[in-house]
Amino acid sequence: MRALAVVTGGLLLVGGTVLLVVADQQRVAALDEARAAVVQAEEQLDATRAENYRLAERLTALRATIAEQDAQLEDTTGFLE
Repeated sequence: MRALAVVTGGLLLVGGTVLLVVADQQRVAALDEARAAVVQAEEQLDATRAENYRLAERLTALRATIAEQDAQLEDTTGFLE
């Protein structure tokens, strides 16, 4: 009977250890996956910021062109009123 208890206890100990190792491996894998997702999100954010800056420069140039055209079309003589 003691032998059965020792064998059962040993099997439970080994099984528990295996479960802990597997759970730790899954935790490490999940952390690595989360880190990769963060890096990807940061890269996408940087790309989006660069695109926003490019578009802002283009918008500024377009606004300057519109202001020039408005100045050219302005009725300084009062003829169109």
